[in-house]
Amino acid sequence: MKPITFYLDFVSPYAYLAFEQLPQALQGLSYAVDYRPILFAGLLKHHGQLGPAEIPGKREWTYRQVLWQAHVHGIPMQMPAAHPFNPLGLLRLALACGPNRHVCEVLFRHVWRGGADAADATRLQALQQQLAPARDPASDDVKDALKAATADAIARGLFGVPTFAVDDKLFWGFDALPMLRAYLQGDAWFDTHWDAAAQAAAGAVRPARG
Repeated sequence: MKPITFYLDFVSPYAYLAFEQLPQALQGLSYAVDYRPILFAGLLKHHGQLGPAEIPGKREWTYRQVLWQAHVHGIPMQMPAAHPFNPLGLLRLALACGPNRHVCEVLFRHVWRGGADAADATRLQALQQQLAPARDPASDDVKDALKAATADAIARGLFGVPTFAVDDKLFWGFDALPMLRAYLQGDAWFDTHWDAAAQAAAGAVRPARG
């Protein structure tokens, strides 16, 4: 059984799509998933990037494209009332519960089904009552756990979510699921092309802004 670490943030529509599609994408394979909530904004800050929803034009395309992907794959999906939103309450709740598939499913569907306000305090309180976490989501140890998980993701080389970590390899994005499946099936391509593909020289480098 191959262990997979699934790095996710509930604010990401692609993480939601990947979460929903994962069982079908890996059907018939032997694997175990460790669901790892992290703060996507922490990755963006570390790498000096804006999120897709913070770039005019890309924002609109992202929403259209994820809804199209949901339509094509038969995944129920509606945009929340506002996006992006602050996902800290959901991330901390997941960690306070122990982020198994059931917990992540409840939280992802809270955001991406129904079109309501994902960060509404009353809705978050109802979620906490429903999931009955073993730890207090507002406690320092839960907050520290989220910081540590995000720092670990950065140290491992992550730059976005969803990311699937298997062995020493990272597979980023909803559209990487077929590639992940091929690796788990032992596709020989990875023996000859994985490392070689990363050896291309940079022909031009833009100067740092400042």
